Amino acid sequence: MKELLQPGILGTGSYLPKRVMTNFDLEKIVDTNNEWIIKRTGIKERRIAGPEIATSDMATEASIKAIEDAGLTAKDIDLIIVATTTPDMPFPATACIVQGNIGATQAAAFDLEAACSGFVYGITVASQFIATGFYKNIIVVGADCLSRVTNWKDRNTCVLFGDGAGAVVMGRVPDGEGMLSHYLGADGTGGKSVLLPAGGSRLPASHETVEKGLHAIQMDGSEVFKFATRAMYSAAIEAIDKAGLSLEDVDLMIPHQANIRIIEAARKKINLPLEKVYINLDRYGNMSAASIPVALDEAVKSKMVKKGDHIVLVGFGGGLTWGSCVLEWSK
Repeated sequence: MKELLQPGILGTGSYLPKRVMTNFDLEKIVDTNNEWIIKRTGIKERRIAGPEIATSDMATEASIKAIEDAGLTAKDIDLIIVATTTPDMPFPATACIVQGNIGATQAAAFDLEAACSGFVYGITVASQFIATGFYKNIIVVGADCLSRVTNWKDRNTCVLFGDGAGAVVMGRVPDGEGMLSHYLGADGTGGKSVLLPAGGSRLPASHETVEKGLHAIQMDGSEVFKFATRAMYSAAIEAIDKAGLSLEDVDLMIPHQANIRIIEAARKKINLPLEKVYINLDRYGNMSAASIPVALDEAVKSKMVKKGDHIVLVGFGGGLTWGSCVLEWSK
């Protein structure tokens, strides 16, 4: 039997639009206020992409930075996976557009859709390719332009979302380092808790779907909250156990940045101290598949992560989906 190779992260990168939308800006367009948003979500501001910027543009910039951080060139990349719920268009895949933009002429490319869990799903898929030796260097991007599918008249959802992209280059690392465990899950019976109803084969775009606002995110907040706290806890614990570690071995947890109350509830249930949980939700809001890789890049660049640290990545999202992984940082 062929010996498996060890996958890990070689470089990170991220991109955030320049435009900052604060809670005070939202007060001018919807019936809400800064204090209510902070209390309910923990969000103070979010980034909004300009009309000239698409998901592929953000993914491209994040990928270029990750490749540079890994000390590689675009020609070294064998595969590009873009996790997104807001592709530029139904086809071609956003990953193919990124491949063309960066000149990764040797790379295969495809998109992956698992909503806010997409990045964790993506690095899990990439790990299998690397472990078997099928590919050597893989870019995994989490990128979403949620402002394009937000109903700015819905006070319960429009305060939550922002735009951005984060990327990693995955490759081979020494044995005992890199990815130590993965855990993925889904519950399709809960799919209606958070969805974007129209624009696919079920409800193709029409005057009626546009007039009814069916091309924007719809969410049952209370159901999502109950699901998310359960999923975050169980997924994190499952990955830690599979890695053969204890809670005391965890140096940093990077959760999906959806809502501070969800993060806090899961953190307390897991029994991790606050200083071991990375939070940037207040500055960026919920960026869906981009939230975990952007937070990871920030944590790495700010020297919060050092070689040998055990990092837990955990997310949840529409589908319903959830996923987690544990890695030993190898840089």
